[in-house]
Amino acid sequence: MDLQEYKQIVESAIGEEVAASIFYQEASEKVEDPYLKKMFAQLAEDERGHKRILEKILTSERIQQYFKESVDFKVSETVDKPELSTQMKPADAVALAMKNEEEAMQMYQQMADACDDPEMKRAFEDLATMERGHKRKMEAAFVDIGYPEVW
Repeated sequence: MDLQEYKQIVESAIGEEVAASIFYQEASEKVEDPYLKKMFAQLAEDERGHKRILEKILTSERIQQYFKESVDFKVSETVDKPELSTQMKPADAVALAMKNEEEAMQMYQQMADACDDPEMKRAFEDLATMERGHKRKMEAAFVDIGYPEVW
């Protein structure tokens, strides 16, 4: 994989972060609960932050791993993806965000698994690692909100 191919992968990831930011911003405008409005607005800002990180990577002139592996507790895999609604409960809102991050992680991992080029594979695995970190953050919030008896 040459640097131009790598940059195309990162540009695609930037597009995914923009789409996620738009989704969360629209979600914050649709829900009525003030806590959820704030949470979705913060997730939209987080995704814009992820975009900025990827933009910095895009300007780098080298291919390397940027994200550290994080533990995957697989909480997300135990719940169904709720539909966005104006009346959703906080636990459902976090579950929705958690499932979105899981899907992004799986998409990048599937791209990595389908790659024959070792460097391109590593780039997709790095992006999957980034999304796994986002998913872990949402899983922690889900456990805190969905199971308050554990804190």
